[in-house]
Amino acid sequence: MPRATLSEGSVEFRVVGGEPGPGSLVFLHEGLGCAATWSRLPERVARATGRTAVVYSRLGYGGSEPLRVPRSADYLHEEAHRALPEFAAGLGIERPVLVGHSDGASIALLHAARYPVAGLVAMAPHVFVEPETVEGVSSAVSAFDEGRLARKLALYHDDPEGVFRSWSGVWLSPGFRDWNIEEELSDVDCPVLLVQGEHDRYGTAAQLRAIEAGARGPVHRVEVPDCGHAPHLEHPDTTAEEVNAFVSGLEKQPGV
Repeated sequence: MPRATLSEGSVEFRVVGGEPGPGSLVFLHEGLGCAATWSRLPERVARATGRTAVVYSRLGYGGSEPLRVPRSADYLHEEAHRALPEFAAGLGIERPVLVGHSDGASIALLHAARYPVAGLVAMAPHVFVEPETVEGVSSAVSAFDEGRLARKLALYHDDPEGVFRSWSGVWLSPGFRDWNIEEELSDVDCPVLLVQGEHDRYGTAAQLRAIEAGARGPVHRVEVPDCGHAPHLEHPDTTAEEVNAFVSGLEKQPGV
């Protein structure tokens, strides 16, 4: 994969469907994900909508450079307000359509609250910490320590141990229990598509209700039956259809 150089290090990325530019799709992975864990969703959305899709691994993930300092409790804000704008500017991307999953959905919401965005897909988003989230992360720690999750992450990341410990360490830290971005949702004025599995073990529909109540742009909500935390992997056809319909309904930028 090509690499983009940011102030904190270089990140791997891939481009689908043409040259990046105004109105491109930018995919933001989950807290244990990377560019590769999106599977075929970027290709499917790019092909169906005619927009270029850009998928990258944040610092510390996949084959991107390691983090130079430990991840802080403000890491989602730092990604949304510093790393993502720098990455987008380097590729000439303005007013993107953001597609985020879990941590990536939170980053997308925070970015859209401060920067111009054409549209936003938030899958399994987090806007505050729920007991279900803490329980889900705690279960993941057990799965990692037992080796099952560690082996899976090793397929995608140069440093699976670092990926997991930096993510779980923040989410399980006492100081992170009060993390909440509901007040910032009032600055999100773009169209929003919410997608969540009905059996998501990391969060409940309360997350969706908070976004519906807080965001100023139009919000469409989809809850996927018989689905957990990753709709794009567990129900790829349903998820692709919903995302394609939403993105196709957005007003395109000139030349896109």
